[in-house]
Order: sequence, then structure tokens, then C-alpha cells
Amino acid sequence: MNIATLPAVSTDTLRDAILSHLAYSFGKTPEAAQIEDWRMALSFAIRDRMVARWFEATRRTYEAEAKRVYYLSMEFLIGRLLEDGIVNLRLQEQARAALYDLGLDYDAVLADEPDAALGNGGLGRLAACFLESLSTLSCPAMGYGIRYEHGLFRQSFHDGRQVEAPETWLLQRHAWEFERPEARYRIGFGGQVRESGGRAVWTPEEEVDAEAFDTPIAGWQGHWVNTLRLWSAKAVHPFDLTSFNRGDFAAAAAPEALARTISRVLYPDDTTEQGKELRLKQEFFFTAAALRDILRRFDSEYDDLGRLPEKVAIQLNDTHPAIAGPELVRILHDERGIDFDTAMTLAQGTLNYTNHTLLPEALESWHEGVFGKLLPRHLQIVDRIDDAHARAHPSRGFSMRADHQVRMGELSFVMANRVNGVSALHTGLMKETVFAELNALHPEKIVNQTNGVTPRRWLLSCNPGLSELITDTIGDGWVADLERLREIEPEVEDAGWRDRFAAAKRANKATLSDWLGETQGLQVDPEAMFDIQIKRMHEYKRQHLNILEAIAHWQEIKDAPDAGWVPRIKIFAGKAAPGYAFAKDIIRLINDVSRVVNADQATREALQVAFLPNYNVTLAERLIPAADLSEQISTAGKEASGTGNMKFALNGAPTIGTLDGANVEIREHVGAENFFLFGMTAPEVTARREVEAHARQAIEADPRLARALEAVGSGVFSPDEPDRYAHIVENLSGHDYFLVASDFTDYWRAQREVDSAYADRDRWTRMAALNTARSGWFSSDRTIRGYMDDIWGAKSL
Repeated sequence: MNIATLPAVSTDTLRDAILSHLAYSFGKTPEAAQIEDWRMALSFAIRDRMVARWFEATRRTYEAEAKRVYYLSMEFLIGRLLEDGIVNLRLQEQARAALYDLGLDYDAVLADEPDAALGNGGLGRLAACFLESLSTLSCPAMGYGIRYEHGLFRQSFHDGRQVEAPETWLLQRHAWEFERPEARYRIGFGGQVRESGGRAVWTPEEEVDAEAFDTPIAGWQGHWVNTLRLWSAKAVHPFDLTSFNRGDFAAAAAPEALARTISRVLYPDDTTEQGKELRLKQEFFFTAAALRDILRRFDSEYDDLGRLPEKVAIQLNDTHPAIAGPELVRILHDERGIDFDTAMTLAQGTLNYTNHTLLPEALESWHEGVFGKLLPRHLQIVDRIDDAHARAHPSRGFSMRADHQVRMGELSFVMANRVNGVSALHTGLMKETVFAELNALHPEKIVNQTNGVTPRRWLLSCNPGLSELITDTIGDGWVADLERLREIEPEVEDAGWRDRFAAAKRANKATLSDWLGETQGLQVDPEAMFDIQIKRMHEYKRQHLNILEAIAHWQEIKDAPDAGWVPRIKIFAGKAAPGYAFAKDIIRLINDVSRVVNADQATREALQVAFLPNYNVTLAERLIPAADLSEQISTAGKEASGTGNMKFALNGAPTIGTLDGANVEIREHVGAENFFLFGMTAPEVTARREVEAHARQAIEADPRLARALEAVGSGVFSPDEPDRYAHIVENLSGHDYFLVASDFTDYWRAQREVDSAYADRDRWTRMAALNTARSGWFSSDRTIRGYMDDIWGAKSL
């Protein structure tokens, strides 16, 4: 059926579809149905509307013999999908009305959906935004990742400490996936490599099957639907009946348990050798399965592997899928019989690599012992790739094998057609730092593609009040062309329009205040400034700078409680990696500070602190529309881009931030007068680290900082254990690599500028509205167009 001939969906039609699925898909009557049954029935009814479009998109791709894009990522932080589908198919009114007719609360049904735990933070959410934009732009594409049973952990707090528990999002049936048992590939590990007939033959010692689960991803207005294919690990022989019959029940089930381990948890703790092996297994597992699937699809259309770069573009999202280079060469050379140099050239023409970090330690490397044990043939191929590159560039001074490590960043770079950074600053620094030598050898290879976010989820869905105001003002064309937000800028000069903008923001804050009271027991005045930092916990993101300023602020308020302070609630959320002890201690410190500050009757009207547990997409959708101030305070030169900064600005929250990542471009677009800048630049950071005792100098020069650190170190916030945070104080007073102390004084200054601006509510509303009006460039649609033109050579159908 042609998409254009699909009938419109009325409220009655959708209601009947919901009741049909309730009965025939779930075997329930309306009287017996629980909210989960209703949510699943609605999901299936919406999914049905995607399937015809999905089939049509696939048919058109084959007919056009179009180049396909494949996006490989360890994370796809897709969040809840029901509202996404309803919004993109433009069925909000019908869905709300149909549920109302059935006596159900639309918002409660949507809220019942588990938040898919398939990612950690910005990397995974970027991948999800990109998939949605690829569909919106009708670009034939497919995402590949892992169907984690538990994904990232569920976070709670005990005595302020982070506690990790399994995320159980799959305990309920996942409404959006189609199991594909026919799409199954054997993936091997370990074993031996031998020569046979002049060709290397790898015989793995251990094997698992990768089975596909497909999720349709609809673009805006549902004109095009692409696929997210996630791999689940299955045992080749799942059950040993002989062991079972002799009473060894654990051994009978062991093969299945070991296989499932691969797709059970996102980012297992890799501080142990077993954890490192599992992490590498995960990366090879999904990458190898994806490559086999890509080549199967290519073979079904073409009989000349020489056309692979012409018809296939594979994007490696960070170094996690870097093994794609050696694996693709292995398949082409060992299995398909293509000579090594040609196989390497074909792979290099097909693969592209997105770098997300300037932290050398975050450019993955694997000890050659672990790598060779699990992937012996691939270690040989890495050496041949390295040798070929060295022969082509005899002056080079690096190797892909150094200090007994296999360096995946260098491997990704060499095996890519294009390497891209994710903000203008990041891309420039990439050329000067982590890939300086490779950039000199390949000056044409690095390009920039500044990140973006999908406006459908991150404005239209999550902020209906503001979206309605924008649509009332300029029509709804902005949803597919976000740069049209510039058209609201003249209205910002109208006091009545600003009042409507402020009312939308206040309504979001009131909703969040109610939720904080109901779920956290925290009573918050919606008139207070909502100051929010929501990020993965990491020293370079500097949540500890934020809480130190909060401590100093609290101390100043105690000194002069009647000084007319601007009321503020500081909200934190984010998870620390299970093995990252320092980041977990920062979480505990914030929770300890919140306990003391929030109990202080002398200051609680002016300052409160909250750390919200279990940060995920759903919580972000709650917090971002209600934010007054966006905290983007990483050490300059460390954040590759950021996408949270874009979401906040788009939703009318001015930024306090450093010149880091996409902050630079945000400030250029929204205007320096609508951005609270502080801190050293990236070159100044480098120079400051060369100053002996730089942290001690900064502390001695700022009594506020010294007093705040003294409070932390003396146990003011941990009286039961006074030296609990002595190591944090020691770090910030000594090495302080991320220059918290050196940036503190300027951060304090910028925060007092924030107070002054917020006190003038009309000025603040104008700043916030201009952030929204000028953030249209930060759409993932714009980013994907750049990839299509500059990297993939892909066309919209």
C-alpha cells in the first residue's frame, strides 16, 4: 500500500483498534484490563500505523538501489517510545480522545511505559535523536546495538551513597520490537588461527548466536520509518540434557547463562579482568553481527563487493565498534578471498568514525593479552593494518600497538573514510591534541558535524505549553524546520508575548514542584530559580564545582540572612559508573550537603539542594522544560559537544558555562548577553596546569573557596565521619587536574550575575525567550543533513 493512500485515523478507528488488541493480542476484557494492558493495546494500535510505512520505506529503498546508512552504537537511549510514536504520527488528539472515551487518563497510560535502559547519557541519546532525524529526512538507515536485558543500572541512595540495582525495563513485554529469529548469526571468540591453502582460518573456541530484535523508528509525520536492530546473545546449544539428567542442573543451564551475560548489562564494571573480557566481547558481538547482516543485505542486491563503499556507509559511534575495521577486512580477505590491500581499501571507503572525547584515557585501548585471547585473528589483522599504514607513512611516530595495548582510537582513524568531531571547538582540538599526528598525515580526513537534538521530543513533546505558544505565533512549520524559530524573535519585544512565555515556564515549574513534593518530600516554591545540572557524573563535568559554590553560597546566606537573596533550588541528577569511586563520593557529598542545607531554617527560603535518583530520559523530559538555569560547567577542552546544553537553551533556560564543547556555538547563536560565561579557555587551562601549586594559589586567593573546602574537610556535612571527604579536599587542594579551584572565583562571580539577572524577571524572560528563538540551528535534522552531504554521500528518498 502506498503511504499516500493510507486512510486517516479517526478517534473511533483508534478506539476500536485499542479494544481489538486488548481482546485478541492480550486476551483481556475492558473490565479485567489493568493499566499495563491498556498501554500495550494502545502501543500496538499505534505501531500498526507504522508498519505499512515501514514496509513502504524498505520497498522504496530497494527500488531506488539507494545507498544505506548503518549507525553502530553501544548505546541507544531511546527512552519511552509510545508518545514519540503518537506525536510523530500526529495522533495526539485521537489518542487522548480515544482513551477518554474508554474512561482512561491519557497521561497515566503513557507514564506506565518503562524507560528503555539502553544507554548512559549523551552518547546514547545522540544516537536516538539521529535515528529519529534519519527517518524524518527519509534517509535509508538502520541502527545497530545490543538489546541489554538490564541496561544501565537503576540508581537509588542509601545514606547518600549510590546503590546500583538491575534496571528491569524488560520485565514487561516491550511493545515496540519484532523478534527476528531468522536473522541469526554465529559469533566466535578465542580459539586458534591456522593456515590452510595459503589462507588464514580462524577456529573460535567459544561461540554464541546473535538474534535480532527490530524496532521501527518513525520520523516526523510518519512519512518514513527506519529500523533499530538490537542483538540479543543466545546459546548455540542452550541446554545440556545429559548434565540435567545426572542432577547437575546448574551445568545444564550454564551455556545459556554464559551467552546471556553478553547482552545482559550495559557497561559491566571493567575494573576486573573478567569485566574487561566481557566488555570486549560485547563490542565484538554486536559489531560482528551487524557487519554480517549488512553484507547479507548487500549481497541480496549486488554481486560486486567492489561497490561496497558506493552503496554502504557505516558510522562508528565512538571507539566501541572500532573492531569493525579488522572484522570487515577479515570477512573480505579470509572468507571472501579478496586480497588484503583491496579488502583494507574497501573497508576504509565504507567506515566512518565519530570521536566523542579529548580525554586520552577515554580513547579505548585493550591489553594485547586480552585482545589476542578473545580475537586472535583480529590481532594479526591489526598488525597488518598498522604495518600497511606505516609503510605508506614511514615518517610517522606512533603505532596501533604500544605499551602492549591495542589502541582503538588510532585504529578507528586509520580505517575510516572520514573522522568527525561533534562541535567546532572539539574538532579543532582533535586536530591539535589526540589526533595531531594523524591529522598531519591525513589533513583531509577530519571534518566537523556539531551535534543536535530532535525538536520533536525535546520541545514539541516535552514542553507542550511552550510549543503551543510557538505554533500560535508562527505556525507548526518549525517542527520540521527548527531554524524557523527565529521568526518568533520580533515577538520577544512584545510584553504580552513575554508574559505568555513566562506563564508557560511557570506552569512547567509548578508541575515539577508538585512532583518533587509527591516523590521526594521536597517543598519548593515555583517562584524560586530552578538551577539544574543533569549529566553523567564525572570529574571533568565538575559537579563538585557546583556543590562547592552552593556551600559557599549557603555560608554567605547564613552570615547575612536578610540580604535579599534570590531564592534558588539547585537540582542535580546523574549516575556514576560503578567502578568510579571518586564520582560516587561526589554524589554522596551532594546528598550530605542537601541534608544539612535543606534542614537549615535560617537559609532554606533562599537555598535548597536536591539530588534526584535514577536519572533517565523520562526525568530529563520533566526537568528540562522547568529549568531556569542550565549548568554546563566542564573544564574547557574536555567536553566534546554536549546535547543537554542544547535542550536547555531550546526550552528557554540561559546557560552558565565555560567555553567548552558546543557551549561556544550556543553562545554565538543566542548572544553573549544571554549566556553567563566564566572560566578559563582551553589554552588557558593548559597553561594553568603548568603553574606549580595552582590549586593552592587559587584557594589562598579566595576566602570563600577556602571556607567551603574547610567545611567539607572538617566534617560539617558528615559529622558522623568527619574525614569522609578529606580525599576530595586533598584532590582539589593539590593535583586538581580539572581546575575546580582555579575556576571557582569566576564561577562565583557569574552566579551572582545570574542572581542579578533573575531578580529582574522581565529581563530574565527576554533572555530565556531569545535562547529559544535562536537555538534552531541545534537540530539533529541539520546535523544529519551534514553527515549525509559531507560524510556518507547518502540521499533522501
